[in-house]
Formats: sequence, structure tokens, C-alpha cells
Amino acid sequence: MSQTIGVTKVEVSYSRPHVKGPTHKEERVIWGGLVPWDKVWRTGANAVTKITFDGDVMVEGQKLAAGSYGLYTIPGKTEWTVIFSKQSTGFPDYSADKDALRVRVKPEASDMREQFTIEFPYVSSDAATLALVWERLRVPVHLTVDTKGQFLANAKEAVAKAKPDDWQTPLTAARYLYDNKYALDDAAKWLDKSIAVKATFGNLSTKANALAAEGKKQEAIATAERALATGKAAEQKPSPEAVQALEKKIGEWKK
Repeated sequence: MSQTIGVTKVEVSYSRPHVKGPTHKEERVIWGGLVPWDKVWRTGANAVTKITFDGDVMVEGQKLAAGSYGLYTIPGKTEWTVIFSKQSTGFPDYSADKDALRVRVKPEASDMREQFTIEFPYVSSDAATLALVWERLRVPVHLTVDTKGQFLANAKEAVAKAKPDDWQTPLTAARYLYDNKYALDDAAKWLDKSIAVKATFGNLSTKANALAAEGKKQEAIATAERALATGKAAEQKPSPEAVQALEKKIGEWKK
């Protein structure tokens, strides 16, 4: 399974044991039985559970570098240790010298879950909860990511690698920064680059809004009127709603 947190992708590959076992007839004792207390568990069945982050993350406030890890745990009655191991493939025995990170978390009561499940019950633009759920127990692990920093790094790389006739990549990057109100110098530079490659209704209207936000109303009006003319002459016309919204803004700026 996978989940994106902001611009950071998390992928988890694992096997799902059942409470009732292979025959699905007899309900087994899981915690303190099939999975002993205070001993390392591979956190699933069969091969080691593998978790991959394509960007750096913070796990319970501690930094974990981008990469793939084996997910091991040490279940306890009142506290669990969650282990991210550098050994992420195969059927290996656990080796503490391969630990990349250990964190401690508190288990919680849960509704009955027949199959062991790893899920993300909470996700925002820069945080998520990774939950291990089985039987009547839920173990939450809190993740945070630097979405702004990661996006900026990704955007710089993408704009630098963009083809000479690519006006869309710098525009997409600039719009994200303007919408989220940070790194505005980079946003302005990339927006101008987009316009220099090809002036469109989209990049010109974005430029007009940026100028208006800076208090440069006359320049905003001129750029917006150029956007309307460009859109009218374009083979692929902007939507009537977008045109009406820009015309309304021009009227407000003129006041």
C-alpha cells in the first residue's frame, strides 16, 4: 500500500496474518501468545515488512533518511518499540546492528480487526499517522515531513531539467509557491521564465495576481489585459469562468 504526505511518498509491502490462523476456524491468542511480549516481531507474516520513504521524514520527532527499511517491533503491554532496520528484504533474523532508528510509542485499544493491517488513518499536507492494527490493538506511529522544503528542492530540480520549450513546469512550480506563500523570489523568477518561453493566459493571469498582491495595481491591470488578449487569440481558449474571474479582478483593481 502507499500514501503520499505532501510530496513525500510512503510505500509499505507486508503480509497479513489472521487472528483465526490458516484454517480460519480457531481464534488464536495474539498478544502475549502468537506474538510474545517484549520480543522482536517482524510485524507481519512471511518476509520482513518493507517500508520505503522517497524523502526524508521525522518519526516521532526523530529524523529518518529517505530509503527502504525493514519494519520490526517489540510489543509491550504498555509501550512498543518500533524499529526501522537497514535490512529490508528477504527472511532474515533480526540483527540490532542494522538498526537505523528506534522509537517508542503507546498502544491503544481498537475495534476487532481479523487481519493484521497497516494503514494511515490521518494524513495532512505535512504529517500522518502510520497505524499497525490487529486483533483489538492499534499502535500509532507519528510521521512528519518538510513538505515546503521538499517541494522547493524538487521544483528547483524539475525547472533546471525542463526542456527549452517547456513553459508549464516553471508555471506549476511558481503557482504552488504563490498559493502557499513562501519562496516568492523563486516563484517570481520561474513565472517570468514561463512567460519568456511562451506567454499564455495562465502564466500572464498568475503574473497579474502576483503584481496585485505586491500593490502594483497598474502593472497588474496591464498584465491582466494582456492575458485576456492572449487567451482570446489562443487556439485553446481559457474557460469562460476563468475569463470572468480575471475581468472582475481588473474592475476591482481599477477602483
